[in-house]
Amino acid sequence: MTLEFLLTSLIVVIAPGTGVVFTLACALSGGRNAALASAIGGTLGTLPPMFAGLLGLAAVLETSPALFNALKYAGALYLVYLAWMTLRDRSSLRVGHEDTSSFWQIVWRGVFINILNPKLSMFFLAFLPQFVDPAQPGATLQMFRLGMVFTLMTLIVFLIYGFAATLARKRIIERPAAMTGMRYCFAASFLGLGAKLLFATV
Repeated sequence: MTLEFLLTSLIVVIAPGTGVVFTLACALSGGRNAALASAIGGTLGTLPPMFAGLLGLAAVLETSPALFNALKYAGALYLVYLAWMTLRDRSSLRVGHEDTSSFWQIVWRGVFINILNPKLSMFFLAFLPQFVDPAQPGATLQMFRLGMVFTLMTLIVFLIYGFAATLARKRIIERPAAMTGMRYCFAASFLGLGAKLLFATV
């Protein structure tokens, strides 16, 4: 494992994407428990694409436009659904509202966000081999270790994003106009990410 791998992975994880937007939205609307649940879900959601990449499913996606498109449309529709639910949600306007009973629902939403992104498995297949030493035995094991480090970094960054958002939550949530604006911003972000995924090509 090299410093180059760690720095590159950190840049990739920190860059705002679906997982980051989802984590921030959950943290602001549901508080610390929701932030934790979304971070866990988003991180767990990277594992199936990572294993798929290691097992070669990414190569199948590249050679099977039908399969790629099926996952792509499912992922885009799910993001549109999240945008719609974000716009409909009015519970976030209540100060101190933390629905701990929905913890696992938030986890599963975070998981599905990444599972339904076919680009993620191809990312792992294209990204991890760049940092594998072909002179060393067990290239697959090397990629697995790197993938787990990447996943751990993802969890840490998501938690930082989420808990940082909870610190500003009370100040924001006490201002209905500010919270409404945030809700529209997150809904627009989900729609934008869905559109980006919709027009993605193999």
